Amino acid sequence: MLQLSKRAQNLKTSPTLFLVAKARELASQGHDVISLTVGEPDWPTFKAPSDAGIEAIQKGITKYTPANGTLELRKAITEKMKHELGFEYTPKEITVASGAKYIIFAALQMLCSPGDEVIVATPYWVSYPTMIELADGVPHIVECGELENFKITPEKLEKAINLKTRAFLFCSPSNPTGLSYTADELKALAEVLRKHPQVAIISDDIYNRLVFDGSKVAPHILSVAPDLRERTVLVNGGSKAYSMTGWRIGWAAGPEKLITAMADYQSQSTGSPSSISQHALLAGLRTSESDINGVVEKLISRKVSGLKELQAIEHFKVAEPQGAFYFWVDIRNCLGKTYQDRVVRTSKDFCDILLEKFFVATVPGAECGTEGFMRLSFAVSEDTMKRAVGRMRDFVGQLV
Repeated sequence: MLQLSKRAQNLKTSPTLFLVAKARELASQGHDVISLTVGEPDWPTFKAPSDAGIEAIQKGITKYTPANGTLELRKAITEKMKHELGFEYTPKEITVASGAKYIIFAALQMLCSPGDEVIVATPYWVSYPTMIELADGVPHIVECGELENFKITPEKLEKAINLKTRAFLFCSPSNPTGLSYTADELKALAEVLRKHPQVAIISDDIYNRLVFDGSKVAPHILSVAPDLRERTVLVNGGSKAYSMTGWRIGWAAGPEKLITAMADYQSQSTGSPSSISQHALLAGLRTSESDINGVVEKLISRKVSGLKELQAIEHFKVAEPQGAFYFWVDIRNCLGKTYQDRVVRTSKDFCDILLEKFFVATVPGAECGTEGFMRLSFAVSEDTMKRAVGRMRDFVGQLV
């Protein structure tokens, strides 16, 4: 009989992709399902990268590239980072791979030995703990709730670090909360990390261009602590700001030793990123500034509209997002109540009923490590969000 490895036996399905599949199954049965689950923009890939992808096919730019990406693209990434963040990198300190998710996966594979711990604060992106486990690491989960504004504090970070700590992984603006670390908060975290030189820092910057305060880019830990550069990995990609989710293209900047190891790992796993996607991203980096600005304006409008709708539901509390495109909704006032014959004990119960009976797909906070909340993506039209919130209002109104 075929035997699967322990790794396979312990592997968890991505909760968001599972929910997407469940929503599609209901839609295939004829139900009008509204999905607010996956962090995927509803706007198309911008014209310049789309045209460049077509050009790549037409001109035969369809062969293998170096495992770490083409030199031209890596140079363009260094120019982008200098322009947006003021950081100086060389092409040898850049690697390109099949999506920012795979970049994080590769970084963890190259950093973790069996038993090493990686600090992750709640609420977290659903894939972080499993990716750490697949690298034979141990997720060291630090609970950060409403009292901490859902962000890790210097005190909690200090307490979490021990001799087994290998890395600290965080995302700002955050998936799932949409909240950002301020420059002062990052400076305080840097003071802690400075005392522990064995701890690598993985900064997930995938949403750093989607910020709502008028800034070009979200505050960054290296802006306030440039001395941490030699142990910090910056992760980004085309998926969010450029709406290139299906192109599967991401990159990392960091110390050459680690970046080289990640590129070697990529060469033995994915081989190389898509030449077509690289050519498309190159065009996007060079020409899409005004497109991104337009997207941010659109998201701000959606945020304002969606907040108004959600805040009108008596039992909900919503954290106002500062970036990305998520609402982090406190549904604790709904728990313990009953819908028909079902007791709504957990966020999963709430989201299951919302999907099965009202055909709105959302992500339970429990999947992000924080019970009593749910994540909604507002990368949908204002009308779609209004219809979805209307169904939520109907559901909550029937709870007793």
